[in-house]
Amino acid sequence: MAKRKKLKLGAVIEGVGWNYMSWRHPDMPADASENIEFYVKQAKIAEAAKFETLFLIDVSHVGPGNIPHYLSMFEGVSIMSALSMVTKNIGLSATIASSYADPYSAARQILSLDKISKGRASVNIITSNAGGMVNFSRGHLSESDSYPMQKEFMEIVLGLWDTYEDDTFIRDKARGIYFDPRKMHTINYRGKYFSVDGPLNISRSVQGRPVLYTAGTSSSMIENAARYTDAALILGESLEQAKAMTTELKKRVASKGRSPEDFIVAMTQTPLVGRTEKEAEEKFREMERLIPLYRIQKPVFFGSAEKVADQIQEWYEAGAMDMIMVRQEYPTGLKDFVDLVVPILQDRGIFRTEYESNTLRGNLELPIPEHRYVKV
Repeated sequence: MAKRKKLKLGAVIEGVGWNYMSWRHPDMPADASENIEFYVKQAKIAEAAKFETLFLIDVSHVGPGNIPHYLSMFEGVSIMSALSMVTKNIGLSATIASSYADPYSAARQILSLDKISKGRASVNIITSNAGGMVNFSRGHLSESDSYPMQKEFMEIVLGLWDTYEDDTFIRDKARGIYFDPRKMHTINYRGKYFSVDGPLNISRSVQGRPVLYTAGTSSSMIENAARYTDAALILGESLEQAKAMTTELKKRVASKGRSPEDFIVAMTQTPLVGRTEKEAEEKFREMERLIPLYRIQKPVFFGSAEKVADQIQEWYEAGAMDMIMVRQEYPTGLKDFVDLVVPILQDRGIFRTEYESNTLRGNLELPIPEHRYVKV
């Protein structure tokens, strides 16, 4: 049996937080979701703790009922490009909805981010609800189009990322040879929703291709994830639920002739941590008081640092997740997790103490995919 990879950690950076109330906290800048200094601070906290990646969950269907963060936030590729210039090792992931976006533009944006960051880019390609489609001139499409569109979208993006073989660009000034045109490939894709000839005008990634995620819980998501992506992002309200979902995903990956060990199941959680159980309770009550008429639930991972570390270790060792994506509700939620929980996970040998690679794929312990036009 293959040796189990170490636990992976991601930081979901969401400005004022994934809730309705933390923007009112005295320690939270009210404009954090549009505050570059705040994002830089969060990125540096996560990188100092050796997290694998930063992660931005996006939304395109906006209305007055959205949480404050979703009402005024940065676009994902833009903010990740900015953060690439103030970080060195941590991965950078934007979210793009295949229901709205253009696959050629998305492929170019993410591969450009990958080049700028020297191999640290990834993208979460998701479906989205039909409500926002009219903002992108797709109001004529329905929910039933979402996953067939995502399938085509992923096939095009993956194909475009293999436009060039690794040694295409010679750039020999003396001989006047810039590149070998025999190693440039078009995809000539014709689908129901998208038609793309290619080629893409940017060379192949140093990590083979940027890491590809998707997210959700449906059987269609599982099918597209198992066939096309490197990782899937799921919710986990209980250990049993998470383990069942992870088992199904890995089983489906294997059914496609792929290695389940080379597929990462990531889970979003919003840990609330204190040095003691009492301190965690006090933080929770503090959040409740910010918006008395709105009842919040305690996070799944809640309590003293030792207790939260125990929970994470249990879920990880039970095979319920390979990676935890840490969301923040309390203003210092990420820093509290980094300061209090990460050292315990490191002492137990579950999480790394140093980066092992210069690329995101390397730090995730994922193999470099072979080029589709080159036989090994």
